[in-house]
Amino acid sequence: MAEHDEQLTLEGRNAVLEGIRAGMNIERVYIQENLHDQVLFQIEKEARKAGIRTVIVPKAKLEKMSRTGKTQGVVAELQSWTYYEVEDLLKEAEKRGEKPFLFLLDGIEDPHNLGAIIRTANLAGAHGVIIPKNRSAGLNATVARTSAGAVNYTRVARVSNLARTIEELKEKGLWFVSADMDGTPMYDLDLRGAIGLVIGSEGNGVSRIVREKCDFTASIPMKGDIDSLNASVAAGVLAYEIVRQRLGK
Repeated sequence: MAEHDEQLTLEGRNAVLEGIRAGMNIERVYIQENLHDQVLFQIEKEARKAGIRTVIVPKAKLEKMSRTGKTQGVVAELQSWTYYEVEDLLKEAEKRGEKPFLFLLDGIEDPHNLGAIIRTANLAGAHGVIIPKNRSAGLNATVARTSAGAVNYTRVARVSNLARTIEELKEKGLWFVSADMDGTPMYDLDLRGAIGLVIGSEGNGVSRIVREKCDFTASIPMKGDIDSLNASVAAGVLAYEIVRQRLGK
C-alpha cells in the first residue's frame, strides 16, 4: 500500500506532461496566459482528455505558486505525492520477470541529486528507489523537474531504517553493493544477481552502519586530479556496470 505526502506542485513542461500521461493525482493544471507554445497546447489537450481542469493565469500567479522558480509556463497542483512500500518494488520486478534491481540512497539531501538518481534508475531499468524518512530529500517539485518526469514512472519507497531494510531484503535473496572509493574495482565484482545499489551523500558517503550491512563495496576507477564524483554521477556509472553485467556484455 502506498502512502501520501501533503499537497504539492509539479512544475515545468516535461514534468507536467509526463505526470498527466502517467496518471498522477493531478487536481488542476495552471497555464500562463499569452504563451503560444506547442507543448503547452499539448499539455492542455491531454489534461482535458484526462478530466483535469486547466486554468489560464497571469505569470505572477504561477510565480507565486512555484517552488522551483522555473515553471516554463505551467504548474500542476497535486493532491499528494505517492510513496510505495518496499514490497511493491519487488512485485514490479516479479511482474517484469526480472531479478530485483533497487537503488538505496543514504543521506541524499539535495533534491537535484535525488531527481537525477531517479532518472538514472528509470533509464537503467531499476525496479525502484528506497530512501530513508530522515536525512533525505523527499519527493517534491524540484525532484520531479530534475528527474525529467522519471519520478512519475519509478516507484519510490520511504523507510524508517535503511540498515534494517537491507537485512530484510537479504532474507529475500538480494545482495548489496555500496559505492566507496576504497572498495574493490567495480569491474572485479559479480553484480548480475538480485541486487541493491547503495549510494551515499557526497560529503559523508555511505554511513558506517549501512555500509556494514552491504556485501560488497565497489570503487569506480578514476585517473583525474580529484578523487570523487557527484553522487548522481557515481550512481549512474555503477548502475550501468550492473546493467552491462546483467545483459551479459
